Amino acid sequence: MESNAVLLESKSSPINLLNEMHQLRLLGHLCDVTVSVEYQGVRAEFVAHKAVLAATSKFFKEVFLNEKGVDGPRTNVFLNEVQVADFASFLEFVYTAKVEVEEDRVQRMLEIAEKLKCLDLSETCFQLKKQMLESVLLELQNFSDSQNSEEESATQPSLLLESKVAAVAEADQADCPLDPPDSPGDRPSYGMSPEMPATKSKEKM
Repeated sequence: MESNAVLLESKSSPINLLNEMHQLRLLGHLCDVTVSVEYQGVRAEFVAHKAVLAATSKFFKEVFLNEKGVDGPRTNVFLNEVQVADFASFLEFVYTAKVEVEEDRVQRMLEIAEKLKCLDLSETCFQLKKQMLESVLLELQNFSDSQNSEEESATQPSLLLESKVAAVAEADQADCPLDPPDSPGDRPSYGMSPEMPATKSKEKM
């Protein structure tokens, strides 16, 4: 009777493999490629493993698969217009799947990822830039909301004052009507007789 197949899968094996390859690179063990990087007169050399670079970068994969012969124990690859610090960060990322860079270098890391055709680094940079943009937009929205609330709080007392003034004015109009009474008898005399001519009353007033 056949037994059922079972799956043996290690969750830590990929991480352990990366860590071990990273340590081998740092110690210079089993490295079979030297990458020379030069930018504006600054030059540096990095040793690495072809298999790691080819697995993470289509650029290096094409270079290694198309090379005709090896001059020595190591293949030499020259990269121009790539900053030393950026390539060092690129190597750390492909060997560890993470790297810490300054915010203003994220765009440069995206550019080197596109230049070397490293899809994982490109997607990581893109997602980080998206998060940074969303964070900035959120801060601007919060700032705008706080400004609006301050303006509303500043205008509310003036609106309240205007409503109070309007209420007082209405009360005054109710106490002292502007329309003259209908009958002359209802007209207030203020100490003057109704028969007094209009010009004399004006003079006295």
